[in-house]
Amino acid sequence: MQLRKYSLPLLVILAYLFLYLPIIVLIVFSFNNANMSYQWHGFTLKWYQELFHSEVIWGVLKNSLIVAGCSTFLSLTLGAMVVYGMKEKLDRFAHIFYIPVLIPEIVLSVGFLYLFSFFRIPLGLPTVIVAHTLLGLAYSVPLLHARLSELDENVIEASMDLGATPWQTFVRIVFPFLRPALLSAGLLAWIVSFDDFLIAFFCTGGSSQTLPLYIYAMVRVGVSPVINALSVLMLVLSCLLVLIYSSIKFKSKDIYE
Repeated sequence: MQLRKYSLPLLVILAYLFLYLPIIVLIVFSFNNANMSYQWHGFTLKWYQELFHSEVIWGVLKNSLIVAGCSTFLSLTLGAMVVYGMKEKLDRFAHIFYIPVLIPEIVLSVGFLYLFSFFRIPLGLPTVIVAHTLLGLAYSVPLLHARLSELDENVIEASMDLGATPWQTFVRIVFPFLRPALLSAGLLAWIVSFDDFLIAFFCTGGSSQTLPLYIYAMVRVGVSPVINALSVLMLVLSCLLVLIYSSIKFKSKDIYE
């Protein structure tokens, strides 16, 4: 009985340890004072110093921020327009926006590549922004639609009866009500776009690079401690965004319950 009592927690601990052990190793060896070595040679911060002084890395980071920022803004804007413009009619085919999440990303990436090639659109950052925008709609539309469905229609009708224009009603009533969902959907879309590799790999061409593509290119010629440091910073940034997303969800739940 004692063995059966502790076997399941032990298996869960071992499973999580197996999943997170590579991340722990990555973090530890980002402070290792050795080039291309998997043996510990002492603590150092020089790889982080090289990282912050690398113009190439700052360039690809700028590309990733541009792609993530533009695609997030477009997915939120288009998602809000679709949700508010269609309202109840969206219930019939809202499941369509889940398709990009359900389809394997490799299939989406090849599909985007064929689409841009068919229309002879040059590959680059604009094509990645378009692809990530469509992917972001899979997060923004369901979240905004679920949030808007909780808004009492009598509030909107009362606003109209009191002389407010549709634009004033949207700005002063609908938009504040949608703000928690906009923040949540924006964070999700930003994280997915910033960390994406496959779509960026197929849609950037050879003219530009994003941060995941740069890491992949450097790993192919050998794992550098600078890449470890860069990966740790990306991990920290992603974790912070996830924590922000979780805090927004909990706060909005507490406020409106």
